[in-house]
Parts: sequence; structure tokens; C-alpha cells
Amino acid sequence: MTRSRIDPSLVLAWQTAHSVARDAPAPVHDRGGFRVDTDSEKEVKRWVFPELCDGLREIAHDIVVPRHYLKLCGTNDELRSNVPARWEVQPESYFMTAAAAVVDTRPLPEGYRMELHRVGPVTRASVIAPDGDLAANGCAAETEAAFVYDRIETAQDHRRKGLGIAIMGALASARRSLTTPQFLVATEDGRQLYARLGWTMLVPFATATIPGD
Repeated sequence: MTRSRIDPSLVLAWQTAHSVARDAPAPVHDRGGFRVDTDSEKEVKRWVFPELCDGLREIAHDIVVPRHYLKLCGTNDELRSNVPARWEVQPESYFMTAAAAVVDTRPLPEGYRMELHRVGPVTRASVIAPDGDLAANGCAAETEAAFVYDRIETAQDHRRKGLGIAIMGALASARRSLTTPQFLVATEDGRQLYARLGWTMLVPFATATIPGD
């Protein structure tokens, strides 16, 4: 089996900007990967590995409690075959990039409105439905090395109206440097949407955690 390969500097650039977007600590080098000490209600720590290595296997064997996440730039099968059975592998995602992604500038559906807020390097976009409900939202963060899109979501009752594309376009408008690479991690459904906007997959992105409270 051919293993996935990616430049570790790109992974670090993405995770650094991702931490900025989520107001989390900056990543640090740890046993061949990058560790973020999130210490949140959902997550104690996460590790992101550019490739399989002994460090990932060591951490996977050492950790026995929930709320720790192992993430690999590789397939679910690669990750699953290198961690103990207590780790549960999540649905596969995809690490994607775009040098100059296409932005769809079509207007929002009638009655919907866009709200855009920027605080320092972080921009948040929301689409408000005619009844005042939150229909779609997302955020982006920019560093010197990356522009990262994060948590792009559309409410179930408002899908297939182009709102996700509108959020992406609104966030892209806040991008200060057009030469900074753009990154995101997409679900299977999201990958198809982003591909239509000019995004390409770098590698599959696998996640495992230990189930529990």
C-alpha cells in the first residue's frame, strides 16, 4: 500500500492558523507530529501527524482515556492499522488546498442576509434566514503562512441554496494576501462542493479518538 505524503511545513501552517481560528494554543512539535494542548470540554489534546511514524504509535498505545485525538494525513485504513482497538476511527475527511479558488458571486436567496465580522486575523461569516434563524456560518483565520477556512456549516433546512458557497466567498473577501496558500479539511460531501470551487485534495485526513464521556 502506498502511503500518503505531504510536506510537514504545510501541515504545521494549517494547524497554526486552525488554532488561531479556534482561539486554541499554538501547535508544538511532538514525536514526529504537532500537538495542540486544547484543554477544552470536548478535547484535552490533539496530535496531527504528516505521516505514519513511531511517535504516533507510541502515543496511541500510551493514551487510554477519552478526549484525546489522533489525526493523520493518510487514510482511515492506515490509521486504524496502527492504533490499538480502543481507538475509534471517525469518517474520513480530506485535506484540501487552493491557490486561487473560484468564488461564486451569485446573490443570496431572497430574504437571506450575510453578516461578516472580523477581529484581528479571524473572520466570521453568518447567513441569517428570513425568519431570523442562523442558516449557515463559518470562519477563517489568516497567518503569514496560511489562510484557513474552518467549520463551514449549513443548517439542514437551508441546504441546496448556495449558502455554503456564499459563506466561502464572504470569508475569501477578507483575505489580505492573495499569495498565501488556502487550506481546509472537508468531509466527503464538502469535498465535492469545494472541488467545484477550484479546490484540490492534497491527502486524505483520518481521525481517531477513544469513545467515552
